[in-house]
Amino acid sequence: MAARAALRRRYWATVPARLRLLRAATVLLATALAALLFAAGLAATGTWDSVAGRDAPRTTSAADLDLALNDMDAQAANTLLSSGNAGKGRLQTPYEKAAGFYGDARREIGHDLRTLSVAAQGNRTDEKTVESLTDNFAEYQELIGRALENDGRVGGKPAALADYRRATDLLKSQLLPDSRKLVDSNDEAFNGEYRAARSMLSGRLAAVLALGLLLLAVLGVLQWYLARTFRRILNPGVLAATVCTLLTVILGSQLLSATSGHLRGARRDAFDSVVALSRARAIAYDANADESRYLLDPRRREQYARSYLAKSQELYGIEGATLTSYDSRLATTWQAYRADRHDLRFTGEFRRELDNITFPGERAAAEKTVDAYAVYQNDDRKIRTLIASGREREAVAFCISWEPGMSNEHFGAWMSALDRVTDINRAHFASSVRDGRSVVSGLLPWTVGLLLAAMALTALGLRPRLAEFR
Repeated sequence: MAARAALRRRYWATVPARLRLLRAATVLLATALAALLFAAGLAATGTWDSVAGRDAPRTTSAADLDLALNDMDAQAANTLLSSGNAGKGRLQTPYEKAAGFYGDARREIGHDLRTLSVAAQGNRTDEKTVESLTDNFAEYQELIGRALENDGRVGGKPAALADYRRATDLLKSQLLPDSRKLVDSNDEAFNGEYRAARSMLSGRLAAVLALGLLLLAVLGVLQWYLARTFRRILNPGVLAATVCTLLTVILGSQLLSATSGHLRGARRDAFDSVVALSRARAIAYDANADESRYLLDPRRREQYARSYLAKSQELYGIEGATLTSYDSRLATTWQAYRADRHDLRFTGEFRRELDNITFPGERAAAEKTVDAYAVYQNDDRKIRTLIASGREREAVAFCISWEPGMSNEHFGAWMSALDRVTDINRAHFASSVRDGRSVVSGLLPWTVGLLLAAMALTALGLRPRLAEFR
């Protein structure tokens, strides 16, 4: 009881004691709020570093690997299609382009594997997947190298085709499933980071509001006590401290809510579309490779025709469509969509993108991509018609030529249109990251500075009143 009485006399029984207690409460709450905002700002900066420097690059690297594997296989097939018999009857321009693109794809795969190997560290499942990819890719290159070597000999086409068949089987059974596994794994890791960051920001926003309101309440009590005790309406120092605290709560809340909004814009509005479009591009290259395989390997034509249709359905899914009916069904459903954008009678990656239109110019670019896709689909039917009529060399020339009006030229136009949509989303992803960093660097110093000012102003406001009791 004596100790309690002593504490009461020291901290509450006298006017100076009460003023010092309220001042201490103000300083402690302001310090806690400043520490909370500073920690939240550092965490937000770390989140942006992770998003821009790790999460997004490793997901796009996995998607780029998937694409480059398909492109490499397509270019290997195009090389074999255009090479002639040990160079005799070679289609020179398609051959040179295929050889160049093959080398580009091989270098891209090497770069992506190195990036993914670093990203996988600490995740044993991903580490094993990258190891498997690296080993299988080495075997794949050996098989393709042997196929090209055999193709350089007179009469070596059958042996080259046998090697290529083994290589593309390895691609389909091992390399592509592993690369897509990495796309899903890295994208899900990014999603996990995104959900955790948004949850953290929501929690800290609630804590900032709670601490800020509590600090404002203490300052209000202090102002009331001073007015009642000293018969003055307002204490200028405490009033200024209250204004500083109110501004801090407003700016701190804006910092956290704006960061959360920019994070959502980066992940959901922009990067979800980047992933969908990257998948679409990889599927497109796989479908393009299926056309070349179809021409190169007559024994497997039915298999590659089915595979091509499956890829088409992944991109622009039409229930019940066959290769014979796909073109007309595509035209009908696309016309219905152009008349009414809510009429989406198709599925697939294009549907995912059209469901996530967010940015200026994105819808027009996405629609041009589907228009270019329809042209390419018509080219595919022409190739199959030429084969059916026995005009195989003409079909090969039409498929792999880059001349205007030819299939590869239309494929390039389709990919350019797809790239434009992707670039719009990539630009807005980068903009969201940049704006998110700017919010933190712009507002955090103000919030901390205002709280320091609030503490100093409270002390200055109380100083004359405490001096009266000396």
